[in-house]
Amino acid sequence: MALLEEHDSAEAVSIRAVANAVGVSSPAIYLHFADKDALLDAVCGQYFDRLDEALALAEDDQTHPLDRVRALGRTYVQFALDHRAVYQFAFGHTGSDGTPMVDEALRTAAFNRLAGTVRELVDIGWVAEASSGVDEDAHTLQVALELWTVVHGVASLMIAKPDLPWGDDLEVAESVMRSGCLGRALLPVVGERATGAEVERFVDDVRSADGHRAK
Repeated sequence: MALLEEHDSAEAVSIRAVANAVGVSSPAIYLHFADKDALLDAVCGQYFDRLDEALALAEDDQTHPLDRVRALGRTYVQFALDHRAVYQFAFGHTGSDGTPMVDEALRTAAFNRLAGTVRELVDIGWVAEASSGVDEDAHTLQVALELWTVVHGVASLMIAKPDLPWGDDLEVAESVMRSGCLGRALLPVVGERATGAEVERFVDDVRSADGHRAK
């Protein structure tokens, strides 16, 4: 990971450079990896493992699943920004077996951690249960994918367009994750196909009941 971050490009990282960095000969590298592609596969795996370690620490002191989801989103973006080159490579790389690494990401402990927290949100009623005839696991996966899309999109845009007026990166990350969770919670209440006018009436009713009607 360090060499990829240093050179900012997988093409610039050679077997010889890796060997020099770890203090062995180039042939010694081939005792562990068949070729450079296999080595790069391992780099991607290391990225996802370290990401999961960071996510585990982030959610460790959060008791409510909603707070955990927000912490996971914030940490996901922070980790991506801290490892920009590896993040971009990991999600754009095709493994030596022909499998895109973005597909592999869905099988990592990091993604499963998010999906598990989404399952808890369903269990407590924050996220609606699966519709009749829809498998619960498939429903959980769908919601987890929606939330992952949110933070993955934010991280990717912040890396690709750092000059945009993002404000505080992590506050933005937490805000969009919170919005995604709140939106998911409100969908069954407002109606998944509610019109703009219907949503506006719902919001006004809530504000009115709470003494905060918009003027």
